[in-house]
Amino acid sequence: MTAVRLTEGPDAGAIAHLGTPSQEGRTLERGEGIVDLSHRDVLTISGPDRLDWLHSLTTQYFTGLQPGVGTSALVLSPKGHIEHAFSGVDDGETFFAHTEPGMGQALVDFLDGMRFMRRVEVALRTTEYALVWQPGEPSEEVAASGFVTRRAADSLDGFETFVPRERLDEYLSAAPAVGLWAYEARRIAAGVPRFGVDTDHRTIPNEIGVLETAVHLDKGCYRGQETVARVHTLGKPPRRLVLLHLDGSVDALPEIGSEVRLGERVVGRVGSNARHHELGPIALALVKRNTAVDATLEVGEFDAETGRAQIAASQEVLVDPEVGLHVRPLR
Repeated sequence: MTAVRLTEGPDAGAIAHLGTPSQEGRTLERGEGIVDLSHRDVLTISGPDRLDWLHSLTTQYFTGLQPGVGTSALVLSPKGHIEHAFSGVDDGETFFAHTEPGMGQALVDFLDGMRFMRRVEVALRTTEYALVWQPGEPSEEVAASGFVTRRAADSLDGFETFVPRERLDEYLSAAPAVGLWAYEARRIAAGVPRFGVDTDHRTIPNEIGVLETAVHLDKGCYRGQETVARVHTLGKPPRRLVLLHLDGSVDALPEIGSEVRLGERVVGRVGSNARHHELGPIALALVKRNTAVDATLEVGEFDAETGRAQIAASQEVLVDPEVGLHVRPLR
């Protein structure tokens, strides 16, 4: 089958599908298939101080992280807004991480500027390592390969492998190829947001349901912690992440960044969107906290004459409007 590649957006150049997106989604559902994520940026952090150093800079608890234990972390601004996001795993000598396409160098530059006297080395390794995702758990063959793998709560009931690029074609040939559309549909349905796609410059961790995967609420001070702790204690973050079930009778998906409306009032923005093999067209969106959880929303191009947007959307709540110390994310 001929691979169809994306020509625009954050995943430009990646394989969208191989002719049958819905069937590819079912392949993943059966626990089969392999997804090429080699367009994502990869970086490594080595040196004896790497874990304690990452612990001091990020939202995650890195001190004492055991080899093979997958994790995710954020770098926040002083006001608590998300500036960088990455996921990774330590192999006992080096922490391997991946981040959004095109954002690796900015993350490396930030980390490199924070080394001071610490014994750490940070390097962008995208030209040397490629990321691959598979459903389920690593097979005996994968374990025997010696490649670094990551499995965590946010890895979509699967695992990621950091594959040396010279071995990528060989590795990908071991299972049926699945395109990015099916993978993204799986991620969206699971309510897992992407930095820079489902977030904007104002996003704080409390809004997007990552307090249990990318934030450790009991660790010491880090930049932006005051905002995270205050909103967690008081509850009621300014916005909340929702899963939108879009009207399937409209043969279109909204653009990333499209307005979300309740009547004529703009209440949020659309992020990731895809066609799921069972759920149909779905999307993630950030909406204002006070938007009624049972309200039918509209997304897409707004028609001033009719006062309606292009696509009707029902909500599935991912982050409770009252989320905080006594109310956990619903997922």
